[in-house]
Formats: sequence, structure tokens, C-alpha cells
Amino acid sequence: MCRHLAYLGPPVTLHELLHVPEHSLLTQSYAPRRQKHGLVNADGYGVGWYHPGRARPVRYRRAAPMWADASFAEVAQVVSSACVLAAVRSATPGFPVDESCAQPFTCDDRLFSHNGRIDAFAAVEERLRGLGESGVPDARAPVDSALLFAMAVRLWRRGSPLDGALASVAARAAALAPGRYNLLATDGVRLAATACGDSLYLRCDGESVVIASEPFDDDARWRPVPDGSLVTADAHGAVIRPIKEIACPNPLSSAT
Repeated sequence: MCRHLAYLGPPVTLHELLHVPEHSLLTQSYAPRRQKHGLVNADGYGVGWYHPGRARPVRYRRAAPMWADASFAEVAQVVSSACVLAAVRSATPGFPVDESCAQPFTCDDRLFSHNGRIDAFAAVEERLRGLGESGVPDARAPVDSALLFAMAVRLWRRGSPLDGALASVAARAAALAPGRYNLLATDGVRLAATACGDSLYLRCDGESVVIASEPFDDDARWRPVPDGSLVTADAHGAVIRPIKEIACPNPLSSAT
């Protein structure tokens, strides 16, 4: 049901981060090791990264499988960044295989990805739409993840921190409908992620931090993030806390 990762640390080429590791995100697009929902992630992919001197991130997305994009594989060898968020997609039945649905989504200086699904989406779609920032282009993508992104954007624009908004969105969405709400976001200097119904791993080595749906190598420093947790990371390291301790009880009540 998708795999995603985010990196923060010394500049690294996209090729080194996404292609080189033995169990890289590229490999996870056709042979994930720890994916419980779905067999392959062939319904598109996306990469977002930050370039010095540019406030907004750069983004590249395709509806095709990651392994089929030879042009990106070549460009990735010469593009480097200190902060990257990337995802490969296994489309939920009922949603199209379309570039607009490939993540990460972006707004202002943020990148966002959702690994999971909203169960019984039709029953709660209208309610969720009323909780989000509808004027954001990516929030109009024809996929359930777009509504979670719209909720996060509304909270960010109201002043919520990167991590607090994700915790609140995961908690609010889970209260409305069962599902898997593994959310991942960055603003270029921090990472935040929720483990809510699917796998999530963290690796810190003193210089860099990686948060990923599954490890891309067998480094002993990877550790699983407990379900129901929020990860916050910056240049100084990472902290794991329960989502329920961070989420606002009813963060979007004035919009309902």
C-alpha cells in the first residue's frame, strides 16, 4: 500500500539515496520486504527535494513505475539535496493511476506523503472535505490521501507545528473512519511522521536521519517505530512520542 521515506542530513545524490541501497526505494517498488498490504508499488512514484536558495521544494512525479523511468535514474545521479521525501505507490482500488495522485504532495515550503488508506472512504468523504484547505491544488487530487493533506495544510497555515499537525490529522481521521494513517512531512529542516496502522522505521547515525516505511539496507541502527507514535527529527536527532500526547483533541472544530 505504498512505501515512503524522508532523509535529512549532509547533501546526498538522489541516486545514492533512492537507487544504490540493496533494498532501496527503487527495489521496494517491485520487491518490498515488509509490506503487509499489496505486493508491488507500480502505480506511480514521486520525489521532492530542497535546493539551496529556493524556498519551495522541487518535485518530480510520474504515474509509471519507478523502475520504468530511465530518465529519472540518469538525472538522479547529478541531483543532490540535504532533505528529500520520496514515495512509491500501490493504488487503492477505486482511485486512478494518475500523476496527480502520486506523492509527495506539496504546498508552500512543505512536502507530504501518506502511506495507507481511509476505509469506507465514501461514507466520510464529505466530512473530511470540510476539514481541509480546499484551495491547494494537490488537495484536489482524486485520491483519499489528498484530503488528509488538505487537513494538514489547514493546520499548518493556522500555526500548528509540522509534527503537531500530522498527529492531529492522524488522530482526527482515525476517529472518523478506520484506516491506516502513516503520514510523513518535511519543511526542509525538520521531518515528522506518524506510525498509525502500518510499518515505520527510523535510522539516526549522528549526521543524518532517515524515516522510512521499511529499511533500505541491513544497518543495525534501524529501529521500528511503535504503532501509535509520532516521530520528530531535525539535525540534532529524533524523538518518538505517542500520537495521543501531541494531537489536539479537536483541532479543526471551527471548520466543522
